[in-house]
Amino acid sequence: MNIVVTIKQVADPNIPPSHIQLDPSGKRIVSPFGIPPVMNGYDANALEEALRLKEKHGGKVTALGLGDDSSRESLKRAIAMGADTAMLINDPDLLNADSAGVGRALAAAIRKIGSFDLILCGRQASDTDGGQVLHWLAEALDVAAVTPVAKIESDDGKQLTVHRLVEEGYQRLRVELPALLGVSSEINEPRFPPMRGTMAAGRAMIPGWKASDLGLQPSAAKVELRNLQIQLRTSKAELIAGSSPAEQGTALADKLHELGFI
Repeated sequence: MNIVVTIKQVADPNIPPSHIQLDPSGKRIVSPFGIPPVMNGYDANALEEALRLKEKHGGKVTALGLGDDSSRESLKRAIAMGADTAMLINDPDLLNADSAGVGRALAAAIRKIGSFDLILCGRQASDTDGGQVLHWLAEALDVAAVTPVAKIESDDGKQLTVHRLVEEGYQRLRVELPALLGVSSEINEPRFPPMRGTMAAGRAMIPGWKASDLGLQPSAAKVELRNLQIQLRTSKAELIAGSSPAEQGTALADKLHELGFI
């Protein structure tokens, strides 16, 4: 089974809000010193599921990303985890593309890679939470898309049975291959790269493709991000004193009444 996994590098979502910084243009989040960007969490789940399918059925796992030169780090991590190869779409004209543009670029790269049975994407990226790229990608490749997927129950090489999350449970669907799945974090726990994989990833050469390499023409329609806004919230705690639990309970009730909560 030939599987392509899309990988996006994002700012670490665990950065404290007070430490979030923007570049001079105000359009991009800059990782603070000492906190490097990371592989998008849902994409790590997608990669883990691809590796499990490969271990079960054989085949090949290809990691594909779009970003600047630093995005090779996340692709190297994908190789360290077990991906067979990785490619990076690295073109300044595509870095600020909207979801449709990114989807079309990824589709062109997948056509260049060759035949595939399955595309696995994270259900969304932690930096935008858009969840739109995978749909544009599926449309460009004319394959079915199912998202968010919490379980791949069974497969026979031609079809997959998957659990798609819905509001109060899941739908059990049968999907014909080739297809695209948007993977959710409930599906697995990504493995930690072994030392041998990490050493192999350090030597890996990751090709960089420009738009011209993929036969893409600059789009006349562009969406420009004007600026980002970071909303900071403050909180404080107050200790309720009292010589006994009953006295503390009474003081707490009085304080909540004072604040208008009860």
